[in-house]
Amino acid sequence: MKIWKTYVSLLLTACLLFGSVGIAAAATDTTPGTGKHITILHTNDTHARAVEASPAMGYAKVAGIADKYRSENPNTLLLDAGDAVHGTTFATLVNGESIVKVMNEMGYQAIVPGNHEFNYGSKHLVELADMMNFPMLSANVKKKDGTRLFDPYLIKEVDGVKIGIIALTTPETMYKTNPKNVEGLDITDPAAEAKLLVNEIRSKVDVVVVLGHLGQDASSTDTSFKVVKEVPGIDVFIDGHSHTILQDGLVSDNGTLIASAGEYTNFVGVIDLWVDGGKVTKKQASLIDETEAKDIKPNEKVAALVNSIQKEQEPILAEEVANTAILLDGKREQVRAGETNLGDLLADALRDVSNADIALTNGGGIRASIEKGIVTKGDIITVLPFGNQVVTLDVKGSDVLAALENGVASYPEPSGGFPQVSGMTFSIDTSAAEGSRVHSVTIGGKALDPEATYTLATNDFTAVGGDEYTMFNKYTISGMYGAMDEALIEYMQKLGAVDIKTDGRIKEAKTPVVEPEAPETETPTPATPKPETPKPVTPKPETPSKPTPNKPAPAKVYVVKSGDSLYSISKKYNTTWQALQKLNSIKNPHWIYPGQQLKLPAAS
Repeated sequence: MKIWKTYVSLLLTACLLFGSVGIAAAATDTTPGTGKHITILHTNDTHARAVEASPAMGYAKVAGIADKYRSENPNTLLLDAGDAVHGTTFATLVNGESIVKVMNEMGYQAIVPGNHEFNYGSKHLVELADMMNFPMLSANVKKKDGTRLFDPYLIKEVDGVKIGIIALTTPETMYKTNPKNVEGLDITDPAAEAKLLVNEIRSKVDVVVVLGHLGQDASSTDTSFKVVKEVPGIDVFIDGHSHTILQDGLVSDNGTLIASAGEYTNFVGVIDLWVDGGKVTKKQASLIDETEAKDIKPNEKVAALVNSIQKEQEPILAEEVANTAILLDGKREQVRAGETNLGDLLADALRDVSNADIALTNGGGIRASIEKGIVTKGDIITVLPFGNQVVTLDVKGSDVLAALENGVASYPEPSGGFPQVSGMTFSIDTSAAEGSRVHSVTIGGKALDPEATYTLATNDFTAVGGDEYTMFNKYTISGMYGAMDEALIEYMQKLGAVDIKTDGRIKEAKTPVVEPEAPETETPTPATPKPETPKPVTPKPETPSKPTPNKPAPAKVYVVKSGDSLYSISKKYNTTWQALQKLNSIKNPHWIYPGQQLKLPAAS
């Protein structure tokens, strides 16, 4: 049922957002295919889930599924659509090398680098690629001189059938890994690269497969939908990045079958192709989960390898470091779309270790929850697997506001950039235009001052513009305070048994409408007239007046003081708050700040 709901939701989204693409559910075709039968098994977004933990099947079971299909059809390939070598302590303690060893044993034939493949830096990624017994491919990851970092495609011959596998990496990698990890690289338009390469190889192969880490999120620009719309001639698009579950695949007007296998080894994707006379006569997609694979034996060699790597890591990970009296919520869909107690705890830890005024950390950097009870170092590293450092920046208030606007741009849709904060509160108005949704920001209990400078604690990913926090990368790092995981451990130890609850530092609310203050009505005291003694007036001859040029008086400037409002200023200078707002191009009449210079109408 869960799969079906996810599938229906995705299909509706696809039809609404990409109606011109003609995305439709793949029809169940019972007619037999003609020609040679090719099976492509695929995984994506496994995020180093090497160990079985329901619903994740783990690598040994995935390898067992591959063994079964290979025994039934020797014409079977195993491909991965990215985000494999990073995401759990199993990988991060050894910079992804453990995953490469296991994937070599599993018999993969190709992988495309996802954004998280770059988390150890592009130099180390090339080293990992060299350790692989299979190629890492990407057509659109390029050096500054225009040359590609990896081969763009592979032509694999299977039982006389030539299969061209073109690989594409999401351009979002430029900000969905630490930007320092992709220094010296460009990630070009995937549709343009795909069009070029499909034209190049179409006449040389029988089947064109695109292995893409692009995804189908509505918030993304470069999606698998966009590629299949713009590039005819693709038989199969195997997708990753958005963690999408496509039970039977989707088909575009171009006839491209789009397949995706969810995340975390919860599924193995299966694509069956029949090729006759150089043409695909039938293609279909399906998924296998732990229920359907319950009778399939895990691969013993892969299981033994995973176990041996785990044993090497056990002493480090088993160390007890803290205690929590409650579940700390780090679920992906929660931390990327709202305040959670773990988000609050982590942001508080960053502010505590640095003694900063405020803290902000991206929700996408929180990768797991922490169960109630004893907390081990392994638990903490699972939550924070990226090895990020705590840094401080001295940031102008206007950029703090810009950062919050960036973080909630997709709200209520989940986004990796969603801000978990400390030392501040703010509200989100979902009815307002993007870039003007955040209001009622307080820092230390006082309204945010756009002209003030605040010390901000964050992680080194967002500090250099990760998750599109580009307003931060103009600031020089003012302090470094060690690893985030160590800061979290230290703070939890300081608290004792952690019992933190969300406290409403992030709310959803309409922007308050502040009516202009009504002018005070005073009853004038009647004046008692005094009799005047007339004075004699000596008449003077009149001098004809000269015409005076109609020049406006020069505009005056008022410097805003604490406690001022546009209304109170307007009353002082015999004008209206609306006139002041228009003259000074103020978008929000309730947002003025001490020290701001306001032009006054010439007549005042």
